[in-house]
Amino acid sequence: MKLKGQHIQLRAIEPSDIDVLYQWENDTETWMVSNTQSPFSRFVLEQYITSSHQDIYSVKQLRLIICNEENKAIGSIDLFDFDPNHLRAGVGILIAEKADRKKGYASESLSLLMDYCFSVLNLHQLYCNITIDNEPSILLFQKHGFQITGMKKQWVRDGESFKDELLLQRIC
Repeated sequence: MKLKGQHIQLRAIEPSDIDVLYQWENDTETWMVSNTQSPFSRFVLEQYITSSHQDIYSVKQLRLIICNEENKAIGSIDLFDFDPNHLRAGVGILIAEKADRKKGYASESLSLLMDYCFSVLNLHQLYCNITIDNEPSILLFQKHGFQITGMKKQWVRDGESFKDELLLQRIC
């Protein structure tokens, strides 16, 4: 199965991705959605890249790099909390630069990943967690058949306040 769409392709992490991963992981603007609280060192990211070849069944996660038509890395899409017993996984998407957002890259990436999950990994469901104020992400996942199935009240701390977080699921 090819993870290539009309405008993007999904590929495995390469050692040459260290600089872009270092930039993305240390961007404080995305820390709240990625549940990050401190910077990542190059050393830690290099170790992550070195081990990224391991099988999803061993490490319970998979990160793929989203590349545009010019083969430039523009983001990543992740499977996390992979559970082969219950046939489910969580999904997260990052389109790093604001200039690359709202161009359909996340939608095409999600579509390709869903095909892979349901036809290759034979998953029964995918889920994601999105704060209630992240309307573009909510609409993206709903467009792909995810349904809001729950709300975690005051789940994510944002400075001095808390935000509700939605649970969305797509059951095959």
